Amino acid sequence: MTGRKERTQDDIRRACQAATLIVVAALLLLLLASPPPAAAAKPPTYAPLDRPGPKLRVDRAKLRASVDCSPGVTNADRAPVLLVPATGVNSTQNYSWNYEHLFEMEGIPFCTSDQQGFRNSNQTDIQVRGEYLTYAIRKVHRMANRKIAILGHSQGGMAMRWPLRFWPDTRRMVDDVIGAAGTNRGTDVAKIGCSDEDKEDCSPAGEQQSSDSNFIPALNSRSQTFRSISYTEIFTEADETVRPPRYASSVSGPGKISNVEIHEVCPNSTADHLEIGTVDPGAAALTLDALDHPGPAKPGRVSPTVCAALYQPGVDEQEAPEQIASALEALYLNEGPIGPEPRLRCYVFESRMACLKQRRR
Repeated sequence: MTGRKERTQDDIRRACQAATLIVVAALLLLLLASPPPAAAAKPPTYAPLDRPGPKLRVDRAKLRASVDCSPGVTNADRAPVLLVPATGVNSTQNYSWNYEHLFEMEGIPFCTSDQQGFRNSNQTDIQVRGEYLTYAIRKVHRMANRKIAILGHSQGGMAMRWPLRFWPDTRRMVDDVIGAAGTNRGTDVAKIGCSDEDKEDCSPAGEQQSSDSNFIPALNSRSQTFRSISYTEIFTEADETVRPPRYASSVSGPGKISNVEIHEVCPNSTADHLEIGTVDPGAAALTLDALDHPGPAKPGRVSPTVCAALYQPGVDEQEAPEQIASALEALYLNEGPIGPEPRLRCYVFESRMACLKQRRR
């Protein structure tokens, strides 16, 4: 009886060992049949900060026609302002009824920069826009014979940083960068709206301003700001387009920087994405403060009395509702080209090989 029990236990032990061997063999077969895990993609290597920018490819006649200046820019007594409009609009729609009037009242010379032809509404490749802005910075600086300031709204609050990043000669020409609701780090609104399931409303520029685009990491590569330039970035928590506002519009780095939420100046402000770059009195006061003082704007220097106004100085209260409606229509209803995010140009990368590697992915 005892011997039979011992044999039974031995049989059970051998059966268990055999089952274990079968399981191990099956796992080995699965592992051998499975493809090796994909290696994690290395982050792109971007161009050094001091590498000279490429030759401009935009037609010279279009570049010359793109810049229009007020009197007083030539040999200017003070820094002229280069105005850069948002996605969906041109300078006339964005600035002719607000900041141009304000600057005329304040004796501040200014220039506008607009792309020509079908690119006029700034919905196409921002890399091409960057060439127009590189030309504009150089031209206005040469005309004024001094450093200039740049003011931009939405895409315009970010796009001027493309020349500063990839055409380093422009950095010595710029004193102030002022952005209103700039898409400096991209926006999650575009990330959602330009997803694979909802591409029908996305322009190339919209794709590039998505927080998960290839364009935004290139723009911010190696350094978001530069030590010799002052940066005033104005944003509003009521922004329905650039989300999340504080992160998306702010910049960091060695530059002299003020990232200002408009409620720091006007606690009761109701400014949204459009208004912060066109009619908001607090944003206009911060802009003038940056232009009137060395370094970026400081909210503490702005008088709280500016917040009592409905609109910034220079805006006609009777015409403002119609102008705002027209700008809104252009910003959100202006039909433009639809397409995927444009490929990054090879000058963006450290080497041609790095560019080719990115394009093969």
